[in-house]
Amino acid sequence: MERTLSIIKPDGVAKNVIGEVVKRFETNGIKIVAMKMIQLSKHQAQGFYAVHKERPFFNSLTNFMTSGPIVVMVLEGEDVIAKNRELMGATNFKEAKEGTIRREYATDIEKNVVHGSDAPETAAFEIKYFFNDLEIQNR
Repeated sequence: MERTLSIIKPDGVAKNVIGEVVKRFETNGIKIVAMKMIQLSKHQAQGFYAVHKERPFFNSLTNFMTSGPIVVMVLEGEDVIAKNRELMGATNFKEAKEGTIRREYATDIEKNVVHGSDAPETAAFEIKYFFNDLEIQNR
């Protein structure tokens, strides 16, 4: 079984679509094995997105991610990284397929409702960033 990290970003929390996002995971055979709502500090957001530190959008991204609460989750399932990314849709919501989370709820490329790990190595880092072993259920 593979695991990945999913985040419902501040815009998704503000739009009250937490339940809709969770429902999409559960109805597509994805198990949620950890979940919590948190508010990131600027320092925490910068640490999480450190890989993008030199990119021009780094400051606006970290400012956005600290603008309100987020919901972080550990998802588990077969090919869950690819499955989650398919459910999310393209980063640019205008390019996302109909029926994807971003196509339905995003308002711009940054305020695109959800984040998901893109590879097993990224998922391992991102999960450990937000969760300790005691917080993750072993089903």
